[in-house]
Parts: sequence; structure tokens; C-alpha cells
Amino acid sequence: MKTFYTLCLLLLSLQVVGQSTSLKATETKPFKDKVKAYEITSIFTSESGETIIARNGRKKFLFDVFNNNSDKIFSEVIKSSRKEKHVGELFYNNKLNFFTVYAPKKDERILFCHTIDLNKKSYSKKTIFETTVEKKQSLFGSRKNHNTSFALSPNGNFFAIATDNIRKNKNSYTIRVFNVTSNNLVYKTAYQESSDRSFTHNDLYIDDNANVYSLGKLYVKNHKSKKHQKKTNYQFVLNKITKEGNTELLIDLDTEHIRSLRIIPNENSIQLTGFYSEINESRIKGACNFMVNTTEFKLDNKKAQVLPKQVYDDLYNYRAAKRKKKKNKELSNFEIDHVLTDSKGNTYLIAEEFYITQAYVHNGTMGGYWVTTYHYDDILILKNTKDGNLEWGRSIFKRATAPSYNAFIKNDKLHVILNSGKHLLKKKDGRTKVSRGWFESTSLYDIEYSENGDVSYNKIQDNRSNTYYSPYFGTYDIERFIMISTNGTKKRFMILE
Repeated sequence: MKTFYTLCLLLLSLQVVGQSTSLKATETKPFKDKVKAYEITSIFTSESGETIIARNGRKKFLFDVFNNNSDKIFSEVIKSSRKEKHVGELFYNNKLNFFTVYAPKKDERILFCHTIDLNKKSYSKKTIFETTVEKKQSLFGSRKNHNTSFALSPNGNFFAIATDNIRKNKNSYTIRVFNVTSNNLVYKTAYQESSDRSFTHNDLYIDDNANVYSLGKLYVKNHKSKKHQKKTNYQFVLNKITKEGNTELLIDLDTEHIRSLRIIPNENSIQLTGFYSEINESRIKGACNFMVNTTEFKLDNKKAQVLPKQVYDDLYNYRAAKRKKKKNKELSNFEIDHVLTDSKGNTYLIAEEFYITQAYVHNGTMGGYWVTTYHYDDILILKNTKDGNLEWGRSIFKRATAPSYNAFIKNDKLHVILNSGKHLLKKKDGRTKVSRGWFESTSLYDIEYSENGDVSYNKIQDNRSNTYYSPYFGTYDIERFIMISTNGTKKRFMILE
């Protein structure tokens, strides 16, 4: 009886939230897909509305092109081997460049470019470069944690590739710049070669004049950061790389611990943005922005601002949020997934809480086994102005066990698309919990943020008796977001515009 009474009080303290989305949702007609178990690596849409999907499977790469009516108009299956891995892609001029690394021997690496031309409906393959490495080192070992190793210039004339060529007794890193039309090498420059200090790549940008900016950490004594240390053992360094060589801009840190920074290009300047902590790299106290003058190549300004109170209000009850904000408690385990820019030059940092837990399950007299759970939980959103000021911050109180969301900006409004329980419940303290209850069906939601940070939870569809879509594999281009269904042999696209 007591349990039933407690449950009734809990239900009374919750209310269902949600309304129809302001986005127009359109589903295409279904098409038959003979392949089930391929991982979607990317989806791109051309200006003419054609969509290309690249998938990565066991000993195969699969490319499909669809027209506006979701009719498959071109398909290519490329055989590969377990020694060939997908490492990145670029889409421009209605062409997809799909890059793979082949390791025929322990010390040999070949970078291939698989090109799908949407205009000609053709496939071609070209060797970009060949090189040697020591031991079993990967050319793109730094691609973990969402780091960028491929970059395209704004005018679409050049692309750059950053490789990490770690030697036994020497750090060695290389930038290669290529012509977009021919895929021919324009120049190759080595940088950050040292036997004393190690460099970890964070982000990459190339301008219209083929100048490359490589951002990363430069460690003083060793490659690892201690979990509890008052002073960091690294500096951030922005490398300006040209055909003639490399120029370094060192960025010293005071008490800040920063996991990674992202490059935001502006006119005659570059903004380096990310999160900082005063405890360790896995925590967040606020947002940091470094303004770099690219003409004089110097640091003009630095700003570090603590998380707004609203971030805590979205995640915790009233008393806990007030206490955590007063003590400037730091969040933990967030990784940046998206850095988006609106029409006014404001930037949105969107990060998701990620961590792994393990539990031992006893199986009677037969012993037991370990269960590993991946947690993709709360989402943190911070809006910075063009000048690097933190304007507002919000959070999404979320629970999931797999990558589940995507984000884009349309008409200067931020949209976070995800699947959650059919009924989003608003608690008595004002928080809205975005998760799925036991035996609850799911729905597809658009969580929309206005320019000043006001939020609305908009339902796109109930998934029961409808096609299930995974926003994580979607993409936003030409003012529309497109995603593909993930179950069964019959697939459909959903378009939000």
C-alpha cells in the first residue's frame, strides 16, 4: 500500500510535455535494401537534392545515390580487406571523397581516395600517397575523440590532410595539401618534429590561400595528463603551415585544464573555443575562448567564463542546482560533438556526457560474467557570441545507452533531434527528463532553442506503428535535415525542413 501511495505522489508531481514541431517532416516512399548489417559512415545531399549514403561493412564499402523521389539511381560496392579502414571523407562539388588507409605490411601505409561523382554517376579510386611507419602506428591515430584530420578550404579549391607519424624516438607530424579538382599534391610540410616534446592533434583548418592551421597540445615532459594536478604539463599550440614551413603560436594556460579546443574561422581572425576546468581535463567549469589575429598571428584576447545557473537548473532539482552553482561545481565526462555557427557569427558548443560502467552478474554455481554499459547521457549547450562572450547555457536531462541525437541550426534556431520515451515528463521542480521508461514506446523529438535560449519540446512522431529513424546518422545540408531508417530491408528517408 505504501509503495502504491508513493507511486501516485510521483505521478502527480509529473506532467506530460510536448507539442508539434515547427519543422515540416516528410517521409519518402520505401525502397528495398538488400544489405542489413552495414554501418552508416556519412550521408550528404547535393544542391540538386540527390542524396549519397556511404556505409562501412565487413570487407566492403557500399555507396548508394538516391534522387528526390528516393529512387536508387546509382550504387557501387567496393571490396576491401580487414587491413583497409575508413578514416574520413569530404563532400564538395557534388563529389564524395571517401578516404581509406590500407596496411599491406606492418610498416607500410597507403591512403586511397574513393570518389563518387554525383554528376557523372561514376566511381573512381586513386592513391593519394604512400608512406612508412614504425611498429603498428596508424596515420590517423588522433581521429578518436572527434578530432579532425581532413579539412576543405571555404572556396573549395584545396583540401588538407593531417597525419600523426609517431616515430620510436621522435615525434613527427605532416600536413599535405591537395588540389580539389585533380587530387594532386600542392605541397607537403613536416611540423612539430621533436624528441623531447609530444604533440596531440585537436583540429584542422585550411583557408582560401592554402594556409593550414593545425591546433593541438604540446606536452612538456610526457604524453599523459595526470588526473589530479594543480598545473598542466602542456601548452596549446596553433601551427600556421605553408609551403615554406611552420610558424608556432604558443598559448599558455594559467589554472585551466582543457581537454581539447576547436577552430572557428572569422574574418582576419580565428577563435579557439572549448571547455575548461580547474580540476582536470575530464571536468567542465565553463567555456573558454582564445581570439587569434591571423594577420599578425598573435593572441589578441582570452576569455574564461563559468557555466550559467540555467545549466544546473536543467539537470538538478532546485536545492542541488543552487548548491552546485554557488560552489561552482564542475560537470564531468562531457565530449564536444558539434560546433555550429549561426548567420550572425555566434557559435554553439554541444557536448554529450559519455562514460562506461561495468557490473559483474553472478550466474549461480556457474560463476558469472561482466556486463559493460555505455552511457550517452546529458547534453550540454553553450552559446558564444562572435566576440567570444558566453551568452547563455542550457542542458538536456537525458539518459541513453547508444548514440542517439544530432543537432543543426536553421533560421538561427538550434534544433536537437533525438528519440526518447513517448511521454516526456516535466518534474515538479521544472526539469524535463528525456528518457524512456520501462515498457514505454518511443517517439522522435525536436528540441528547439530560440536565439535567447528559450526551449520547446516538439514531437515529430510516435515511433510505434511508424518507421524508426536514427538522427545520429543524419546530416544537415541545403536547409534541410535528412536521416534514414535503421531497421529491416525496406528503408525510408525522413526530411525535416
